[in-house]
Amino acid sequence: MERKERYDLLLWRNQVIISLLIYQGLTTGELLRLRTVDIELVAGLIRVPATNRTKGRTLELRARQVMLMADYLALDRPRLLRAETGALLLTLSGRPETGEGIGYLFETSRHLFPGRRVTATVVRQSVIAGLLAEGRDLRVVQVFDGQKYPSTTERYRQTGTKELQAAIAEHHPLR
Repeated sequence: MERKERYDLLLWRNQVIISLLIYQGLTTGELLRLRTVDIELVAGLIRVPATNRTKGRTLELRARQVMLMADYLALDRPRLLRAETGALLLTLSGRPETGEGIGYLFETSRHLFPGRRVTATVVRQSVIAGLLAEGRDLRVVQVFDGQKYPSTTERYRQTGTKELQAAIAEHHPLR
């Protein structure tokens, strides 16, 4: 989340975006639908509205996220705001974020991940796969990521390719 920002006014906004991708595994569409009323700073919660692909849900915010959100909502968002809107994420011109800024955020961070194409979707997939790899219950992860069907969440489960390769090498050597 630490990166040099071209515009200081977007520093906390961009950190809020990255943190929601990393810790809550939100989709770009979910980020764009967030409104200021969806954030409950005192309770440390965020209500994620349903999309046509995901269910709505309420997720916990980490302590650092609460502080980032508080700073963004109290200091930077009012300075960005040009016309009354409830959208949480605003562009430099004061309009609700359309997704272009999120793509730009990753595009300008490419140098941090040489040889990899990191996008918001890749981050979400990594978060979900990581939870499953930790042994979290499939249904718990399904609720976390908002999927309507367990089979959708199941697709993120890693098949244990390293263990499979080791077993093949041990029992079926090609030498």
